[in-house]
Amino acid sequence: MTRIIPAVLMLLLYAALGHTTDNNTPDSDATDSKAIDSRVMDSHTTEILVTDHLGNTLPTAMVTASPLVAPKADLSDNGYPPHGVTNQAAVTVTRFTDAQGRVSLPSLQEQHIRVRAQGYRDATVTPAAGVSTLTVALDAMTPEQYIASFPSNVWLSQLTFGGDAELKKTFQLNCAFCHQQASPFMRNERTVEQWLAVFSRMNSYGARLPGDDHQQIAEHLQRELRELRENPQTVPEPKPWEAFLSEIDMTEWPIGDGFSQMHDFLLHPNGFIYVGDNLFDRLYEVDPATGQYTVYKVPHRPGDKIGGILGNRFTVFPKMDNAMGVHSFAVSPRDGNIFITPSMQQALLEFNPQTKAFTLHEMDAGYYPHTIRIDEQDRVWFTLALSSQVARFERDTAQFTLYDLPARSVKEWLILKSLPLLFSIDPENRPQPAPDREGTGLPMPYGIDVAPDGRIWVARLYANDLAVIDPQTDQVSMVDFPYAGPRRLRADAQGKLWVVAFQDSLLVKYDPDNGEFSEYPLPVLNEIPYALNVDRQRGVVWVNGNQSDTLLSFDIATEQWRVYPLPRQRFFTRDVEVDEEDGAVYTSNSHFPSWQTEGGQPTLLRITPLSP
Repeated sequence: MTRIIPAVLMLLLYAALGHTTDNNTPDSDATDSKAIDSRVMDSHTTEILVTDHLGNTLPTAMVTASPLVAPKADLSDNGYPPHGVTNQAAVTVTRFTDAQGRVSLPSLQEQHIRVRAQGYRDATVTPAAGVSTLTVALDAMTPEQYIASFPSNVWLSQLTFGGDAELKKTFQLNCAFCHQQASPFMRNERTVEQWLAVFSRMNSYGARLPGDDHQQIAEHLQRELRELRENPQTVPEPKPWEAFLSEIDMTEWPIGDGFSQMHDFLLHPNGFIYVGDNLFDRLYEVDPATGQYTVYKVPHRPGDKIGGILGNRFTVFPKMDNAMGVHSFAVSPRDGNIFITPSMQQALLEFNPQTKAFTLHEMDAGYYPHTIRIDEQDRVWFTLALSSQVARFERDTAQFTLYDLPARSVKEWLILKSLPLLFSIDPENRPQPAPDREGTGLPMPYGIDVAPDGRIWVARLYANDLAVIDPQTDQVSMVDFPYAGPRRLRADAQGKLWVVAFQDSLLVKYDPDNGEFSEYPLPVLNEIPYALNVDRQRGVVWVNGNQSDTLLSFDIATEQWRVYPLPRQRFFTRDVEVDEEDGAVYTSNSHFPSWQTEGGQPTLLRITPLSP
């Protein structure tokens, strides 16, 4: 393990110098493409024409503009902005060419332009000052480069684990919720022993890969990844980019660094976006109008240690500061205060966006505060993932109420009841129950949402069931979920529930009125959807495509999908926020570790329709 850190630092340095570790777009290839400046004049926009090397126009090419020189930032607090200090993000804008191969972007003076198209090598150019029109010609990839450019999901689709579908689902459930599988980094040659060491380390981080499955999964990965590297022509092509993409605009705000994890976030009514760095207990307040951001550090109590009550699980990382573990966000409809789950403490965080003050509401029970929502009565609801409970916080009385969700067996009941005793033991000496495929002892209530009728719905990831709480009677009921891995869920305007089935690559609708489930296969291969959100006003479900470098939308009325390719490779997303005013959606690149993503840095991303 001691050899990991130098490799990480080398990769970060490599990314900082403007190189890429991807074998589909090496720097030497970019210089082969041709850029032609013409009609130099003052203009507020620049029109770009993208062609192939023969001059044929290329529709649906991705054109990304970023500052030639990143704004200077104050990073004097261990490489991060100090508390309360405002910096300017290096804002990037991405648009796609239309049917004639043209796209208009804001003024490109002192900008770096990257042009990317499926089957072609990236071109990177720097327009001269005052350029109004730019033509960029792309060279075709070799067959080997083209296959290497494919996103992780299509490579993962070819791993069969010896034909054992349930074994593959077990692997995906436990090994694909932090980073992409079958990415270039993961496809590297490893011995069985090296894979076993990886599994051991990942389980120490929080994965629950059953010990009985380690050996055979390691053998399958070593053999099948080698076969794919030697026979890449068996990997299917990804979904082609579609013409509608010329109608959208993508904006990115890079924040944090290669060790950050921008987990969940919140689009606040005040117009700011609040993003949580889970590994450094920092709250980023981003102004999308200016690209400026201010960082607020979550206070730590005297005696708080890295990892909180869970202990430091990331001893190989050279820097970390997460005694709280900033996780999920919700905003109060009464006063706009933000409530945050600190997953590594028995507590609830409150942040006042006007005074910038944090308040810690301590709990005397429950473990691992997770996903959070607030109802119309200003009651705060959140899941307690380890203790299989749901918590309710009454703001007027500052009182917590805990709802126990039923254990699936006597053994699970005993494990859950023994948690206070287990957590009384020092984390370094604390025994851990051996994980199995059923997740015994860890049904894990995960996603939560408030339906229009006020009922609270919860998805239990390992138990494959849903819980519903009636706040009027405090009655808890359970519903079997006939698919694998209900992770996060949301209710639409009619009260129908939309749930992602993690290992089954499905979007699922549940109708509480008749108890019927409907399944909708995702439009990309072997996606492992982490979360979703519902645009209730427009009737659209947005799904995180974390293995395919995409965001997916599903129109409820027409049952039609749209696939949005994202501007960076290895773009792992965990959450979606919807702007009710214009339908724009936000997500964050939360690949862990972040240095594996293209560019080596997390970003906040907005996708919005272009004005007519």
